[in-house]
Amino acid sequence: MEKISVKILKVDKELPTPAYKHHGDAGMDIYSAENAVLGPGEIKKVKTGVRFAIPYGYEIQLRPRSGLAANHGISIINTPCTIDAGYRGDIDIPIINHGKEAYEIKRGERIAQAVFKKVEIAELIEVDELDETARGESGFGSTGKF
Repeated sequence: MEKISVKILKVDKELPTPAYKHHGDAGMDIYSAENAVLGPGEIKKVKTGVRFAIPYGYEIQLRPRSGLAANHGISIINTPCTIDAGYRGDIDIPIINHGKEAYEIKRGERIAQAVFKKVEIAELIEVDELDETARGESGFGSTGKF
């Protein structure tokens, strides 16, 4: 597995540094820097107290933690949430409560995962028509239910 070096600035030095829970995990845990209560259907940006210098050619994808999603309906509104290499501000997590009950986020709680991904830069070439494929223009639901 390839490693990249990423600089991190801990704005809130009392919180744990984001880290992988187990060897080989794809995502590292990101912690809440604040206490917050999310009512059912509510969206909040939750502070994490960290900033990253993401290397050019990479992004961070912020993803929900599976336990919070499965047990409480807590997710990220635009998952995966992309943090671009040029961004140097605080990482805030846009969280939504899809559950039926309020959920209390506690300072220091693991609230999301950060996955570092390589990014391919596309060069668009404008054409007058595209090549034909078997699928063609068939879109949503075109392959049926089963």
